[in-house]
Amino acid sequence: MKNHLVKDLMVPISEYATVPEEATLFEAVLALEEAQEQFQQNRYSHRAVLILDKNKKVIGKLSQMDFLTALEPKDANLDQIRKFTQFGFSRKAVALQQEEHLKTSQSILDVYSKAASMNVTHFMQRPTEGEYVDENASLDVALHQLTAGGNLSLLVTRKSEIVGILRLADVFAAVYHSMKESQNANGETG
Repeated sequence: MKNHLVKDLMVPISEYATVPEEATLFEAVLALEEAQEQFQQNRYSHRAVLILDKNKKVIGKLSQMDFLTALEPKDANLDQIRKFTQFGFSRKAVALQQEEHLKTSQSILDVYSKAASMNVTHFMQRPTEGEYVDENASLDVALHQLTAGGNLSLLVTRKSEIVGILRLADVFAAVYHSMKESQNANGETG
C-alpha cells in the first residue's frame, strides 16, 4: 500500500476556482463553472471557490452549500418557521409551513438577482484552525483531520502559504485504491 502525502493528492491553487474578495456571488458561480469545465479530465469536479485578498492570499471559501444558502430568502418569519422542529414539529410540517409562507414572499427571481450582485465575502466561510494541513503530512493525518472536523476539504499549506486544496473525494479515491491493491496482493478479490 502506497503511503501518500497530502501534496500527492491535492489540487494546486492554480487549478482551482478563485475570485478576488471584491467579486460578486454571480462572478464566483461563473468561476466555479469555468473551473469545472476546464478540469473535466479530473474525476471529481470542483465544489467550491476560493476567495483571495489583494495579495492573492486565500481568505475564505465558498462551497456549493454556501451558494445555495445565499439564495435562501432572508425573512424573520421564515426563520421562525424553520425553528419549529425544535418544538417537535416534523420536517414535513415545517416544509409545508415554509411553502405556504413562500407563496406570499418576494419572487425567487428577485431573491436570485439580489444575491447574485452581493459581494462574496458576505457568504464565504473563513477557514478555521482545523481546516489546514501541511503538504508533507501523511494520508493518515489528512484522513483524521477530514473525519474529525467533518470537512469536505482542507487547505494545504507550505510553511504559512496556502498552496492547494485536499478534497475528501480525492482522499477517498486514494484510500479505496490502496485498499483494493492490498486485497489483491493478499489474493482476495473485491
